[in-house]
Amino acid sequence: MTGILSCKVATSPQQLVGYWGYEQPQELAKLLNIVLKQYSGNDWSLKSFASTKNLVATLCAGGLTSSSQTNASSDAWVKITQSRLILGREIFGRVPFYWTKIEQVIWFASRLQLLLPVIPSKEVSIPALYGYSCFSYVPTPLTPITNIFAVPAGTEQTWQGDAASGTIANPQSHQLLEWCEQTEQIKDETEAIYELQLFLQAGIEHQIADLDDEPVGIFLSGGLDSSVVAALLVQAGVKVRAYTLDFGESGIPEYPYAEQVAQWLNIPLIKVEATPKRIEQALLPTVEALDLPFGDGVTVPLFLLNQVASQETKIIFNGEGGDQLFAGWTNKPLIAASVYQREHPLGKESFEQQYLRTFHRLWGYEQQVFQPEIVAQLENLQPQDWLHTALDATSTSSLLHRLRRATLMLKGAQNIHPRATNLAFAHGLKVRSLFCDLSLAQWTFRLSGELCLQGGCEKYILKRAVESWLPPEIVWRQKRGMGVPLTSWCLHDWWRNIGIWLNPGILQAEGRWQPKLTEQIVFGKLGGVIQGRRIGEILWLLIMWQLWRSQVLGEPIGNRTWNHPFWLPYQFWSYGKQWIQE
Repeated sequence: MTGILSCKVATSPQQLVGYWGYEQPQELAKLLNIVLKQYSGNDWSLKSFASTKNLVATLCAGGLTSSSQTNASSDAWVKITQSRLILGREIFGRVPFYWTKIEQVIWFASRLQLLLPVIPSKEVSIPALYGYSCFSYVPTPLTPITNIFAVPAGTEQTWQGDAASGTIANPQSHQLLEWCEQTEQIKDETEAIYELQLFLQAGIEHQIADLDDEPVGIFLSGGLDSSVVAALLVQAGVKVRAYTLDFGESGIPEYPYAEQVAQWLNIPLIKVEATPKRIEQALLPTVEALDLPFGDGVTVPLFLLNQVASQETKIIFNGEGGDQLFAGWTNKPLIAASVYQREHPLGKESFEQQYLRTFHRLWGYEQQVFQPEIVAQLENLQPQDWLHTALDATSTSSLLHRLRRATLMLKGAQNIHPRATNLAFAHGLKVRSLFCDLSLAQWTFRLSGELCLQGGCEKYILKRAVESWLPPEIVWRQKRGMGVPLTSWCLHDWWRNIGIWLNPGILQAEGRWQPKLTEQIVFGKLGGVIQGRRIGEILWLLIMWQLWRSQVLGEPIGNRTWNHPFWLPYQFWSYGKQWIQE
């Protein structure tokens, strides 16, 4: 029997979905229409292509001019010929891309939810759940749903069809680019400063080349990276509006630093209040926008920033990626641990295990976190396996470049950049990241380690290159993460909500998390390091998973129980604990 190849692709300005394979064309087209009807609010443009035609469809997070063929500004793409399907993503991972195989048909989409109506059953992937508990994101190529997979960043996957038999072979993967340390290292500081300034200016010129006279937004935290982007935009003559977050008295203040930068650059600054009430109201829309579960506390505040910015602009710049390119503060503890191990080698952990600890999530707590049936399924899973490729020592000779390579491939490509794109797309925004510039990124692998991390000063060469563009207090102040006061919110403003979102009865019925897990976390009984701000971070990780599985996956919530401490105010339990200790 001769197979009949069917293929269709539906594209919107920001999403793509389609199929390719051997099946009845009418049935496939009908299923695609069902998918499109669920997203009828989007401006879909359905295009059909016969098997004898060639097709290249691309997506770009930043909305840069792109032709019908892949080029430097293409973030994700599909190529279809008479007998071959190719799905690809650029190396920074800005636009996600997913696929699933149903019989002899490959379905693909830039959004996981576009594939949910296609698959026969929506079963949670236990390896993906475990990965999420370790990293706060699902490691590629896994997705949280069994039999749906993600195309890894910087990869093309190719399927070959056989018309004679009507079958499709297993995909072949091709790595498009590797982050590798360059043989000749730049050690001269003056030379590095000069070249870096040129790369930064060229990068911003490329990203504004298609702009007319419209204003653009910049998410300005007052940290180094976003401030550099803002300064470069102003230098280039772009009309800039800055947006910053205000967490109130319970959070680490960002607004004063952002205000200082805005005044220095003479640009308007819009303060977006991230109060517990506003965060709570935006929770479900954020979960929907993210598409995948992301367990970092910055996601809902960033949703609010995108929401406000979208009322005044269509293009938003951010400072994401600077830590990955220039060896941000998270590298220092790993370097210190490596030095310590050389001096004290007995009982040492593997380098992958050390790196796992930098995520500060639930790795190592499996018996306390998961129900026994899940723990049994985790016995043959090693989360270090999801780190091996990124931590490959053969691509770099220095520890610092090895860590930079890992953060680009893991925390950058699998977490920071795709979530930034999805949050922007949900508000019709095009998102542009200066530090996702390939030429600049490859150049940083020519830098000697001393120019990136000098003593206790991280991102040294970037600070030296921009110190005349910004106030010295901004350039040289110590790095701090976004001060989202999750623990304060969870233990006070959301205390009763915790009993709803993470209700023991719901967790018990779900069969994954231990039903009393939330109690263990709140009262410091899970582990010694889960104290202070880690309490809020872990609770948030669980909340985002639970909301994702009900809001996006559509799993039933189950019956709640009153057998938990969250129906009484936290102050009652806090006082009781203090009384017992006394």
